[in-house]
Amino acid sequence: MMLAPEYSKQADELLSQQVIDDPHPLYQRVREHTPLSRVGNSGVHLVANRALIAEVLEREVDFSANLTGVLIRDESGQPSIFDLSHLGAAANVIATADEPDHSIHRALLQPYFKSSVIAEMQTPVTAWVQDALAPLLQSGGGNVIPMVEKIPAMVVAHLLGLPRNDVDYFRTWAMMGGDMLAGEVSLEDMLALGKESARMSAYLGEHFDIALNQSGEDDDLSEKTIMQLLAQAVQQQTISRQQALGIATVLFGAGGESTAALMGMCLLRLAEDRATADLLREQPELIPRFIEEIIRLEPPFKFHYRVVRRDCELNGYALKRDDRLMLLWAAANRDASEIDQPDALLLDRKHSKRHMGFGRGAHFCIGAILARLEAKVVLEQLLGATTTMALADTSPQFASSIFIRRLTNLELVLK
Repeated sequence: MMLAPEYSKQADELLSQQVIDDPHPLYQRVREHTPLSRVGNSGVHLVANRALIAEVLEREVDFSANLTGVLIRDESGQPSIFDLSHLGAAANVIATADEPDHSIHRALLQPYFKSSVIAEMQTPVTAWVQDALAPLLQSGGGNVIPMVEKIPAMVVAHLLGLPRNDVDYFRTWAMMGGDMLAGEVSLEDMLALGKESARMSAYLGEHFDIALNQSGEDDDLSEKTIMQLLAQAVQQQTISRQQALGIATVLFGAGGESTAALMGMCLLRLAEDRATADLLREQPELIPRFIEEIIRLEPPFKFHYRVVRRDCELNGYALKRDDRLMLLWAAANRDASEIDQPDALLLDRKHSKRHMGFGRGAHFCIGAILARLEAKVVLEQLLGATTTMALADTSPQFASSIFIRRLTNLELVLK
């Protein structure tokens, strides 16, 4: 059985700043020519079309969702794996958990993310957005990224029961999750991230212990924060304390960073496309369709990992145990064999949610409805309060990451 072909002559192309700034030419090339391809000798394989990704998701016996290592550039400048297997249960929860743990974690959280429950959050989210937008509107614009980072942090604080006064303190933690998967991270940086993660874990641990003292047997979700629910689940031995803190960490990070990334990309597109912005002002009922197109075209997470459980094959090529797969959602979302006019933003798509921007299958993002709500409120409030929204003279800046498609600076002129 043959090895999969290398996806390019230069194995570290994936980690280049050019691809970080605009990954789509590379994604198109690998999707059309080498949909399964090796990243040098790193043991990492890109999976770039929709059909192959769907197959991987169906073969959990062969491919684990556990996060056991991430692609980085090593000291010699070549792609390599930074081992994360020591994190164990703390890392392998919800999205990175396999069965039966995945179903247990998801069942615990699912009641908090039902559409009826999320709908009730529109009023507080609207108030938080209006408060965060006020200084930008008064000054005629500015960098909108602190605002789009603050809103998801407020939401996560609300769900977990963390003090809202701490939001500015922990907002950067909510944006930190993708840094470890960024690719261009030195060993020194990785160690620094580890220390900061330890600080975040200690903070969450303190509030978990508070929740542990408050938890009771009352099943009324309206009276419980997620942290209290997790504490109760530990008391009932449904999950371990380590898993509870891991779940809180995932909600804290993924719920913050991915939603901020989505909102930033929505605002960038509208600032560049005045006609669409004007259309959405006239027909705000189209805003949800616009959001789905941005999720498809620029998914917050460009990929997720899978680790090979045993020697097997995929697409006729050999894979070895402990190899890693990068499921390129951003490539699959522009697969012309599945999607008409895949590079175009169309507000009248028949199946507007037929994308992989929130993953697919059993691991579909549990917070998708909430992320859509937050983005919808931000766009409604900002478009409703302005007549024009344009880019300032400074160029938008992206996080230097192969994993997250997130803006770190977006200066807008608002009128």
